[in-house]
Amino acid sequence: MPTWPSLPYEEWRDTRDTLHMYTQVIGKIRLTLAPFEPEWANVALYVTPRGLGTSAIPYGLQCFDIEFDFVDHEVVVRSSDGGVDSIPLQGQDVADFYHEVLAALGRLGISVTINEVPQEVADPIPFPDDRTHHAYDPTYAHRFWQVLVRVDTVMKRHRAMFRGKASPVHFFWGSFDLATTRFSGRPAEPPPGSGVIMRLAEDAEQISQGFWAGDERTPFPAFYAYGYPQPAGCDTVENRPGAATWNDEVRLFVLPYDAVREAADPAGALAEFLESTYENLAGLMAWSPDLVAADGTHD
Repeated sequence: MPTWPSLPYEEWRDTRDTLHMYTQVIGKIRLTLAPFEPEWANVALYVTPRGLGTSAIPYGLQCFDIEFDFVDHEVVVRSSDGGVDSIPLQGQDVADFYHEVLAALGRLGISVTINEVPQEVADPIPFPDDRTHHAYDPTYAHRFWQVLVRVDTVMKRHRAMFRGKASPVHFFWGSFDLATTRFSGRPAEPPPGSGVIMRLAEDAEQISQGFWAGDERTPFPAFYAYGYPQPAGCDTVENRPGAATWNDEVRLFVLPYDAVREAADPAGALAEFLESTYENLAGLMAWSPDLVAADGTHD
């Protein structure tokens, strides 16, 4: 059975930060051209057998997709008319990467204008001006993708148990995390003063679970879970496995990735976290137990 690779934040943070900006460039192309879907489901990327991809993006009466290939370390653009172009991933500045992507699209007859300012990051640098982010360690890029492959598989099995509306397991380039969200079917009010992202993301009652690779506030990769609107009592419940705790600073249930990686059965430990945090949050939020298929079927 494949092991779950280590992903020490400090050792790959520069590559992580560069990939974050690269994925924002590609994600904003999908955001611009794909029809809007509730809770921003139209913007995400998906884990593929070689990396992260957009899925088909409509363009006129045709379509195209863009994929980060973390095996051959390139970005590949494919058009439904048979055209293919690629860009090597070799640690180029975000500014150069941005222009290379637009040039590759242009060679395939695709023209798009995007918002050039990154989302959900402190002190964003517009893509054409970003000469700061240019680290790319292919070993860590490949390792990150291998972590996503394992997490994606477990999360898809967890998602399949839900009878109600649930998002796909998808990768959000703004927050740089892999997530899936379940919905009760009841509306919710976004937090007061929310910007457009939060107004459209938190307009429905939900329980979200996912994985992120760490950031300056939380300098380690971890799994998380939360309910919105946040119910009272999150700090009183016990989750499984025992390393999963409520973090009052970030207002999330958090389970360090290393606690899963080092478990005798990593996939089982992650499944346990997903199941127990959902059960606890659904109980606190008074969700119907009928929303989960006890035997894994959807009769």
